[in-house]
Amino acid sequence: MPDLDNTDRKIIRALRRDGRMTNVALAGEVGLSPSACLRRVQILEESGVIRGYTAIVAGAEGREGHVVIVRISLERQTEDVLRRFEAEVLKHPEIRECYLMTGEEDYLLRLEAAGAGDYERIHKEVLSRLPGVQRINSSFAIRSVL
Repeated sequence: MPDLDNTDRKIIRALRRDGRMTNVALAGEVGLSPSACLRRVQILEESGVIRGYTAIVAGAEGREGHVVIVRISLERQTEDVLRRFEAEVLKHPEIRECYLMTGEEDYLLRLEAAGAGDYERIHKEVLSRLPGVQRINSSFAIRSVL
């Protein structure tokens, strides 16, 4: 992975805000020529710094859902338990992101729920049934800063 300089970080911040912006607009925002900007973006993509682009999809009825951060502790941390847990997580579209963590919890998940009732359903029908789960700790996000 390349060392990121200030210009690389500006490119990444701009693309996080708008991954569909044109190269010309991106170049203008970060102070590069379009060809130099395109070359830097390609290097960031090829090196794996930029792993892809995504669409942020509105929740049910065109509204964003409530973001819930869920910390999961497993009963054991064997390779088999981790593999089974991760395979099952991939089956649930409510779970938008999943990270294997260091520290007290084993996994951090970001999911979206239509509200408290929907989260209760997700907790009962999805999270509590994931293989190897010992403890679930959840927090509702108040608002997004980034």
